[in-house]
Amino acid sequence: MFRKIIILKTILLGLILAIDLSQAFSRVIEENGHTYIVDRHGERWDVTQAVSIGFEPHRFQHGIGRDAFTPLDDAQFSRDIADVRRDERVIGIAEGQHANAYAVSKLWRHEVANSFVGDRPIAAAY
Repeated sequence: MFRKIIILKTILLGLILAIDLSQAFSRVIEENGHTYIVDRHGERWDVTQAVSIGFEPHRFQHGIGRDAFTPLDDAQFSRDIADVRRDERVIGIAEGQHANAYAVSKLWRHEVANSFVGDRPIAAAY
């Protein structure tokens, strides 16, 4: 009797694990010449261009989803260079006469900063 209970629990645990793992991977849909990954929330992501350069969508595992973290914006950055340590790691971008540097120490929790270089919108990501 004890052995049957152990076997039943093992089978049940294996089934739960299989269901959980099946949700960790996204579905792939091909429709009208496009390839989409459908995440666990049902959102479709067009990966047609990535497939054209060798990306294998069936191997993709979805991330934490859209809007899972709050990006920084220009209001959260200082223009005062006196606040920057000499050894601060930054991500920099320059275009024409305009240049910005984003401190990695600020980006590490947010991963992206929505910003502008001159009048052009950019996303600085880490």
